[in-house]
Amino acid sequence: MAFELADIRFFQDNAADIRQASQRLEGTRAKALAEAEFLRERFGEHGRAVGELADARRRALRAAKFADTWLSDVDAVQQATPAPVARARARHLAGMGVDFVHDVTCSVGTEAPALQAAGIGYLGSDLDRPRVAMAQHNVPGVPFVVADALAPVSARGVVVADPARRAGGQRITKPEQLLPTLPDLLAAYPGRPMAVKCAPGLDYSEWAGPVVVASVDGAVKEACLYTPDLQQRSAPDGQPVRAAWLLRGGADSRDGDETISSADFAADELPAAGEVGRYIVDPDGAVVRAGLVKHYAARHGLRQLDEKIAYLTGETIPPGRSGFPFIEQVSLKRLSSCLKSLDAGSLEILVRGVNIDPDQLRKKLKLRGSRPLAVVVTRLGRGAVALVCEPRQWN
Repeated sequence: MAFELADIRFFQDNAADIRQASQRLEGTRAKALAEAEFLRERFGEHGRAVGELADARRRALRAAKFADTWLSDVDAVQQATPAPVARARARHLAGMGVDFVHDVTCSVGTEAPALQAAGIGYLGSDLDRPRVAMAQHNVPGVPFVVADALAPVSARGVVVADPARRAGGQRITKPEQLLPTLPDLLAAYPGRPMAVKCAPGLDYSEWAGPVVVASVDGAVKEACLYTPDLQQRSAPDGQPVRAAWLLRGGADSRDGDETISSADFAADELPAAGEVGRYIVDPDGAVVRAGLVKHYAARHGLRQLDEKIAYLTGETIPPGRSGFPFIEQVSLKRLSSCLKSLDAGSLEILVRGVNIDPDQLRKKLKLRGSRPLAVVVTRLGRGAVALVCEPRQWN
């Protein structure tokens, strides 16, 4: 639900009571009716809004987006940038000498703390008055104003925008369908450097500037489109840089973070596909979506199993990542007998390039053994194969 300004004032005036009541909520479907009645009895006409706030705070904590003292609705949480991504972007902009950012779709203020911590001046604006009020509560002392993203209220600095990524319940996959659209945003701020946050599945193949796809603990979160004037390095082939940020969640630490960029290796430095090695590695989804599988392989001494498939192989697992010790390659017809001979009981199944449902395959195999194993079902050349492995290991 969307909050009214009266709801925001109620949250602020009754913060301690709301926190105490929220501690009694489980947020499960089984308890939904009973908890809704409890909130109505305790908070009257604001009971439903308090329930939405409690749900938003639970979601935000699970997704490492902001503290449970923040005000937010559920929709704002769903689109909000995770804190590790916001911090990485702030460091990235600070490294280019950026000293001011105008966040034209600030929502509840999730970009502001990271930019402030990086020493970058900040202005937030949004057309939604209640969300601006929530941002003012969440990040006190920072300027937030009500303004249309397409009606500039600043004259300098980098423009950061996060257009709506869904329409009619469907994910938006084309830049011209974003809300507001990418062409409209560019037209509204001619000559201004810009960073536009988008869903990772957006088709950005025609974007002339750098693109960064970010993941947190292996889960892909966003693709950010930067205008060409925000490109730090050039790719060896002269094309716009594509990069992947592999980030860790938790505290504000860069331990374990990794950046893969198309500027890192020239084409003749990228490894060719080859035979199966000691381990099979499924690269981070950000690497795959950014089109940097070969670059990641080159960084870590790996190679692809097949030129068209994103699985990698080699003699080591990259630091902080996981892989599968390889046992045997078999045809799909021989997979069941192979697993039985290995006493397989439980099975992690990965599939890429083959039209097979892992759950249906697991049921069909009817394993009765005691040994945990893994199988990678993929296409090598023209045929589908099964790569039987030991369970996932972390380096």
